[in-house]
Amino acid sequence: MKLKNTLGVVMGSLLATSSLAVLAQGQGAVEVEGFAKKEQFDSARDFKNNGNLFGGSVGYFLTDDVELRLGYDEVHNVRSNDGRDIKGANTALDALYHFNAPGDTLRPYVSAGFSDQSIGQNGTGGRNRSTFANVGGGAKLYFTENFYARAGVEAQYNIDQGDTEWAPSVGIGLNFGGGSKPVAVAPAPAPEVCSDSDNDGVCDNVDKCPDTPANVTVDADGCPAAAENVRVELDVKFDFDKSKVKEESYGDIKNLADFMNQYPATTTTVEGHTDSVGTDAYNQKLSERRANAVKDVLVNQYGVGGERIQSVGYGESRPVADNATDAGRAVNRRVEAEVEAQAK
Repeated sequence: MKLKNTLGVVMGSLLATSSLAVLAQGQGAVEVEGFAKKEQFDSARDFKNNGNLFGGSVGYFLTDDVELRLGYDEVHNVRSNDGRDIKGANTALDALYHFNAPGDTLRPYVSAGFSDQSIGQNGTGGRNRSTFANVGGGAKLYFTENFYARAGVEAQYNIDQGDTEWAPSVGIGLNFGGGSKPVAVAPAPAPEVCSDSDNDGVCDNVDKCPDTPANVTVDADGCPAAAENVRVELDVKFDFDKSKVKEESYGDIKNLADFMNQYPATTTTVEGHTDSVGTDAYNQKLSERRANAVKDVLVNQYGVGGERIQSVGYGESRPVADNATDAGRAVNRRVEAEVEAQAK
């Protein structure tokens, strides 16, 4: 097939597939590419100059990252020592492994495979036919999800003759046929917001008890539910190997204090815990310091009587999450407390 016919088929495929609906890259995608190479022939060939190669390829993505590519190119502008034009053609089958993820703008790759070359020889009318082992690398730049440009280089080892040639290349291509793009989900309409000054879940315009303390169970009128037990819970987190109460926890501690001040007959036990890093003895002392730190805030900052609060440390003995992970250990570095009373 003439080169211009080969390129015509490739470009025709590019134009035809550009009319398809936009589809995502990844497993199952097909890439059609037109390319040009600059073949750096081994000196053993004794050509007057290196060659220009033009061709096309079709690739299929077996996975999101692995592509199997079949390519064909023809040799041009090479001359023998006696001034004759050297003609030739290459057919190659390569596997490409791509880095980054489908949909990224830049996808570097490495490649390996085999090619068959039939090319004229210097000083004779015959043709040389050789099998090459190819390795290479490069990168694809995706201007859109489907249209890309590529640049790369291949080392081609002639298995039959034992020499190596190099071929830098550039190309443009079209990617299509992968999984469909996810359908955008319309955002849910924002819920209507009413004014609720005491945060009890009942709007102020119907709240008959507008000053209900935090975490108190209320009825439909916003008043404490009659003859029901009400309770508040506290869960304060600590940094690694620290017993200082973080500023972000003061609001939760104040809610507990407000509840205890509204129900003066209540008492509570503040329980300190640690993660599993460190010795048992050290963690026991650290858990006690954490419990005492929260007790001090309740007493000194928010006026709860110290005789109503007991503090105790449990060290690392009562984990609530997996200490094998950073996230789990962060959950275990805590102080807990709860208070229960009968609503008025």
